[in-house]
Amino acid sequence: MIIEKLDTFGGHRDSVYALERGPQPEQFFSTGGDGMVVRWQLDRPDLGELVARVPASVYALALHPTSGLLWVGQNYEGLHLIDPAQKQEVASLKLTSAAIFDIKFYRNDAFAALADGVVAVIDTELLVVRKHLKASDQSARCIAVNPVERELAVGYSDNSVRIFDLVSYDLKRVIPAHTNSVFTVVYSPDFRFLLTAGRDAHLKVWDAENQYVLSQDVVAHMFAINHLVYNPEGNLLATASMDKSIKIWDAETFRLLKVVDRARHAGHGTSINRLLWTAYDNQLLSASDDRTISVWKLS
Repeated sequence: MIIEKLDTFGGHRDSVYALERGPQPEQFFSTGGDGMVVRWQLDRPDLGELVARVPASVYALALHPTSGLLWVGQNYEGLHLIDPAQKQEVASLKLTSAAIFDIKFYRNDAFAALADGVVAVIDTELLVVRKHLKASDQSARCIAVNPVERELAVGYSDNSVRIFDLVSYDLKRVIPAHTNSVFTVVYSPDFRFLLTAGRDAHLKVWDAENQYVLSQDVVAHMFAINHLVYNPEGNLLATASMDKSIKIWDAETFRLLKVVDRARHAGHGTSINRLLWTAYDNQLLSASDDRTISVWKLS
């Protein structure tokens, strides 16, 4: 496998915490500590465009698949819904005075993971809170949706992953998954497995079809794993870490294929917070505390 660094996107004035796909394959959005939401073009690296600015850090950014609105989770203020085409806020919801760490959609529901341990279930059409899922006193950090089993997986700062029913919202299972905070959860493309990782630097694989028994436990990084993503084909997996490296894994065997770091590939010099594996030429994006976004091509 050959890894090539194609571009670096700069312009943010603080750490970049969130990346999200755009409405077109070559577009993506970024935001972070400076509260700026920026739209970028992968085919025009010089073309960064400010879509919105909020007066606090943003950890969570999600593009609603049908309305095309950007959901921006602003610290201490709640949700802002931005029309990226018009660069205008069309609605907002004073959801919480806590931080919002993740936003995911399923049908007419939006799920927001909050720093006070609540997962807020929001009606995306009426923009009202349907339900508060309170299963921990510690932060809800990350969310994954399994439409096949109709389950919602949530990772918490109390080291656990909790599985909720997507329809009834009932708590179905508590997995004592890690020895420290869980920062990232994702279902495999076939929804057979749930992958979890976090501050303990372990990548764990759980059998979602067999009562979430532990299938693999990989000591994947030196320091915390902040995010993990699959490539569009579903045969590769990437992990991003506080140890300043990205690692590429075989998605079936979880064998390490490549390490992308500063020494070998002119990678990031500080913690890598977020990844986005685009359908545009299979390019992998990484966002960092160094205020930049790098674009990687794997061949």
